Amino acid sequence: MKERKIYKTIIGGREVEIETGAYCGQTNGTCLVKCGETVVMVNVTMSKSPRDGIDFFPLGVDFEEKMYSVGKIPGGFKKREARPSDKGILVCRLIDRPLRPLFPKGMFNDVSVVATCLSIEPNFPPEVYAMIGSSVALSISDIPFAGPTGSVVVGFVDGEYIINPTSEQRDRSTLHLNVSGTKDAILMVEAGGNELTEDEMIAGILFAHEEIKKIVAFIETIQAEIGKPKLSPVVHTVNADINEAVRAYTDAKMDITLNEFDRQARMELESGLDADVFAHFAEIFPAGKKDIAEVLYKMKKEKIRAKILETGIRPDGRQITDIRHIWCEHGILPRVHGSGVFTRGQTQVLNITTLGTISEVQKLEGIDEEVRKRYMHHYNFPGYSVGEAKPMRSPGRREIGHGALAERALEPVLPNEIAFPYAIRTVSEVMSSNGSTSMASVCGSSLSLMDAGVPIKAPVAGVAMGLISNEDKSNVKVLTDIQGLEDFLGDMDFKVAGTKDGITAIQMDIKIKGINEQILRQALEQARVGRLEILDKMNEVISKPNDRLSTYAPKIISFDIDPDKIREVIGSGGKVINKIIEDTGVKIDINEAGTVFIASVDYEKAELAKAIVMSIVKVPELNEIIDGKVVRLMDFGVFVNISHGKDGMVHISKLSTDRVECVTDVVNMEDKVRVQVIKVDEKGRVDLKLVEVLERSGIKSEPPVKSEPKFGGGGNRGNRR
Repeated sequence: MKERKIYKTIIGGREVEIETGAYCGQTNGTCLVKCGETVVMVNVTMSKSPRDGIDFFPLGVDFEEKMYSVGKIPGGFKKREARPSDKGILVCRLIDRPLRPLFPKGMFNDVSVVATCLSIEPNFPPEVYAMIGSSVALSISDIPFAGPTGSVVVGFVDGEYIINPTSEQRDRSTLHLNVSGTKDAILMVEAGGNELTEDEMIAGILFAHEEIKKIVAFIETIQAEIGKPKLSPVVHTVNADINEAVRAYTDAKMDITLNEFDRQARMELESGLDADVFAHFAEIFPAGKKDIAEVLYKMKKEKIRAKILETGIRPDGRQITDIRHIWCEHGILPRVHGSGVFTRGQTQVLNITTLGTISEVQKLEGIDEEVRKRYMHHYNFPGYSVGEAKPMRSPGRREIGHGALAERALEPVLPNEIAFPYAIRTVSEVMSSNGSTSMASVCGSSLSLMDAGVPIKAPVAGVAMGLISNEDKSNVKVLTDIQGLEDFLGDMDFKVAGTKDGITAIQMDIKIKGINEQILRQALEQARVGRLEILDKMNEVISKPNDRLSTYAPKIISFDIDPDKIREVIGSGGKVINKIIEDTGVKIDINEAGTVFIASVDYEKAELAKAIVMSIVKVPELNEIIDGKVVRLMDFGVFVNISHGKDGMVHISKLSTDRVECVTDVVNMEDKVRVQVIKVDEKGRVDLKLVEVLERSGIKSEPPVKSEPKFGGGGNRGNRR
C-alpha cells in the first residue's frame, strides 16, 4: 500500500477532505472526497494505446449511485443496482463537459472516469464532490490533462449567493447553478432559475468562479506533492504531403461550395466535392483516405470560421444576431390534451401535453431525497429528423439531457399542485433537426401547455448561442440561434431559456479552454434580445393558456379533509372508497395530509363523488335536522343512515312522544325519515330522535328479536354498535 495522504480545505464554509494512497492501487489516479458524512470515490484509468479507426476522443464517465450509500436496498426482483437513473446520467454529463476540452487534440486513448457514491449525507449532495474528485484524480494521475478544474453549486437565498447550499437552503433557493472552470476561465455552466435577470445570473457565475479559483489552487498543491509525471500520448497528425496536396487541389472548389447558403444544396455540393477529392487521390495516396478526410474537415472548419470572423456572414447567409424564420401552431391533434409545433429554420419540434391525476406522478428510486416528480418532459430524437435511416433506440444520454434542460426551463412557470392538482407530462418529438432542438423543445412545450389550458405563469422561449474566436481571443463573434454546422465547428453551445422577465434555465458547453466575463455578458445579452423576439412570434399564435381543458382531459377537483377521517373514507379493505369509485366512475387519490383529489372526464360525477366524501367526513352538529333511511331494526331502537357510510341511533324512547312497545309500530326497514341530532359523543357516535316519517318503504318488517346484553347490567347502549 502506498502512503495514505489526507488533504483538507474549506469550500463554501465547510471542510472538504481529499484522501489518496490507501485504496485502488492499480488505477492511473484515485481519491476519496469527503464532506460531512458524504464520501465519493473517484478512479481514472487510460488505455495504453489509441483506439483504432476513430476520429473522436473516447472519454467515458460513470456516476455510480449505490443504494447502500443512503441505507436502502434496491427495489425490483434482482435487488441490485441496474442502469443509471436519469439523475445519474445528468451528473455524468456535468462531470464530462468541463473535462473534455482539457485533453490533447488528436488523442484517441480510452479514458475512463468512475465516480462511486459510498456514503451520502442529504445536506451534502455527492454531485459536486464527484466533479471535484474527477479533477483531483486526473490531475494527480499520469493521464495527459490540462487541469485542474474546480466545480461548485451556487444557490440564491434571500438575495444572497451561497456555495454548495444545504438541503434546507436548496428548498428556498431561486437558483440552482452548477459551474466548473479553471483558475482562468469558465468551462461549464448549467442552471435553473426562477426568472433571474442576466445581471443576477452573471453575478452568480462570477461568485462561483472566485470559489473555483481557490479549489484549483488547492488541487495544484496536491498535484505538486504527489502527482505523477504526465505521459506523452500518441497524437494523430496528418501526413504533410497529403495535407499540402489536398489543400492545393481543393481550395478554390471548397470556396465555391461554401458560398451556397441553402443547406441541402450545400450538402449535395460537399458530397460531390468529397467524392471528387477521394477519387483524385485514390492512386496517389492509396492508404491516405483517413488523412484526406481530416484535411477536408479542417479546411471546411477554417474557411467557415474565417468567413464569420472577417465578414460576419454565416453559412446560411445570416448576420451574427439574426434568428432563422419562425412559424408556430397549436391544437393540431384532436384527442390529446394539448399540442404545439415550433419551427425555426429547419429545426422543428412537435410537443404534446398530457394531464393526469396526482397518483400518476413519477416515483423516483435513488440516492436523492426527491421521491416523486410531478412534471415530466421527455425528448425524442429519431433518425428521420436528420434524414438518416436508422433503427429506433431507447433514450440515450443526449435525449435525457435535452429533456431535463427543457423540464428545468418550464418548471418555474408551472402552477403549484394546490392551484392545479395534475401530474403533467410533455413529450417533444423532434421532426426535423438543424441545431438547437432542445431550445425548440422549450418553445414547443410552452405552446403545448397553453393549448392544454395549463395556467402557466408566462410563456417560455429558448435560444442557443455560439462562439467563433481566433487563437488569442482578439477577434470574437457571438452567434445568435446557431444551426448544427455552427455548433459542430464552433467553440461554444450556450443555451438560454426564459420568460420576458428573466432566465429559467442555462446550459453552456465549451470546446475551448474557457471563456471570460466579457464573452459571457455579450452572450447573455444577445440571448435576451433573441428570446424576446422569439416570444413575440409565439405570442402571435397563442399568448395565454386556454380557458378550458380539453374535453378528453380529466377534470380534477381537490379539497382537504381531517386526516383522522381518511380511514372512514377508505373503509375496511378499501370497501367505502371502492364503492364510491364504482358508483361514480371517478378516480380518487388521498394523500397523508388529507388532501383529496377526484378526477373524472365528467365534472358532475366528480362533484357527486366529492359530495359523498364530504358526507362521510362531516361531523353532525347538535340539533341538526337530517333526512335519512332506516337501515337496521333492534329491540332497543333503530339505526338510520344519515350520510354515506355513517349511521346514527334512534333509541326506542325517541321514536315518539308516546310509549312505544315495538319499533315496528313506528318505522320499518328502508323507511325514509327525518331525524334530529341530540348527541355526538367523543368517538363520533350519534344519537338521534325521530322528527317524522317522510316515506314508507312498503316493507312489512317482523318485530326484532329482543337482544341479550353481552355484559351484565350493561343495558341496551352496550349493544348498539
